[in-house]
Amino acid sequence: MKIYYETNKKRWNELVGIHAKSGGYDVSGFLRGKSSLHTLELEALPDVEGKTLLHLQCHFGMDTLSWARRGAKVTGVDFSDEAIDMARILAQKTGLKAEWLNCNIYDLPQNLDTQFDIVYTSYGVLMWLDDIEEWARIVALYLKPGGTFFIAEFHPFPWIYDDEHPTDLVIKYDYWHKAEPDHYVSDASYASGDMKVKNVDEYGWAHPIGTVVTALIDSGLNIRHIGEYPYSVDSNQFKFMEKDPEGYWRLPGDPIPLMYSIKATKPVA
Repeated sequence: MKIYYETNKKRWNELVGIHAKSGGYDVSGFLRGKSSLHTLELEALPDVEGKTLLHLQCHFGMDTLSWARRGAKVTGVDFSDEAIDMARILAQKTGLKAEWLNCNIYDLPQNLDTQFDIVYTSYGVLMWLDDIEEWARIVALYLKPGGTFFIAEFHPFPWIYDDEHPTDLVIKYDYWHKAEPDHYVSDASYASGDMKVKNVDEYGWAHPIGTVVTALIDSGLNIRHIGEYPYSVDSNQFKFMEKDPEGYWRLPGDPIPLMYSIKATKPVA
């Protein structure tokens, strides 16, 4: 797997600078006090004041620091060293307290030995991971007894379709997980705008919802809620999406789910 992860890391290191300049992330608005969190996660985790929160795959930390603004004691983890460097800069500029770790999620047990009230991750994270069962074990490892896990993620079903097709849903990829990842080539990203990406290769793995839920159950967590939603925070999933009054993106007629969420808790011994 090393070559896949190294290729993805090169791309994400490059994307840090591109995303930081993009309107999609609105870093200037964030520095002025704007939150990067969405209604979905805010309703799921309404009270984080004084709680410890571990954010897995945090990119350059805007969501992490948005939780800090709501009173959480945050730790962000990402495999991109450029992302963690940028996260530290944003924390310094905002005056928000945060801890940062630069490592692959699968290496986290060798780098962190603290448990948290909340483990959180969101939006486009699972496809970069090959072993979802080990991911779930790590989630459970870092939750305190009685703690809460929450994920808001893009639904795996729409990823079977060709995102380059201009007008229709046309099947291009498998829904099922495979040991070898899908290989994508693109000189753009979801928030790159007109800026071109030099590291065009990336690799990703499909993870059906049943596999994700079962992995979390097998790790010892209790599933409290599973939600599926006909809207997306990503305008680039398909070329023919429409913006709704709340600012989210939908397909005409809402024919398929575009995102899902899972809320789970760790039993008290």
